[in-house]
Amino acid sequence: MRVYELMVIFDSAVADTDIGGHVEQITATIENEGGKVAKSDNWGRRRFAYEIDHKWEGTYVVAEIVTEAADLSTLDRQLRLADEVVRHKILRLPDDEANRRGLLGVAPSSADAE
Repeated sequence: MRVYELMVIFDSAVADTDIGGHVEQITATIENEGGKVAKSDNWGRRRFAYEIDHKWEGTYVVAEIVTEAADLSTLDRQLRLADEVVRHKILRLPDDEANRRGLLGVAPSSADAE
């Protein structure tokens, strides 16, 4: 079992109501790969430290992913091609950090039964 943290920065032109739909698409992609989104947190609109693609702010969303998959290449490709995504980053959490957050005990298949 592997635990990842995903941060996505959406374009500031995307409406706040549309962000939820994009997050649902990301969740569906992860679940199709056999994983589960343990937690998703919308940080809201924030100003960038520097200009990115002629933009100064975006909406940040952070998700914790638990999956058996060796990689998340499908998700990475989907996010790279999405016009509404300014930046994204997928990090594998170390096992001790995943244990501290209580994520290694979350099984993708057994969590749906609860």
